[in-house]
Amino acid sequence: MPEGPELETEKLHEAIHEEMEKEGGGFLRAIALTTGVLAAFAAVAALEAGSTVNEALVLKTEATRLQALASDQWAFYQAKGVKAAVQAASRSAWEALSKEPPARFSEEA
Repeated sequence: MPEGPELETEKLHEAIHEEMEKEGGGFLRAIALTTGVLAAFAAVAALEAGSTVNEALVLKTEATRLQALASDQWAFYQAKGVKAAVQAASRSAWEALSKEPPARFSEEA
């Protein structure tokens, strides 16, 4: 005994496809065309977004480099000030002992 009815469905499929072509063919073409156009716009927008992200990364890298340069310059001036303060303290120690500071203090000043 067969499990299901044995009907010829091939003719039914052909009839459905013919009706779709008659009635809905233009609508389906319009949907396909609209989908294609929207996909193209989305691709262009994605490329622009990628370009913008890359530009932002370049600018961020440049800002980080400039910040490091400024930090190095500030550290240089800080070290120069500390060095001068140590030299002044050493000179004061010599003067407190009522002695003449070494000549290198005058040279480095």
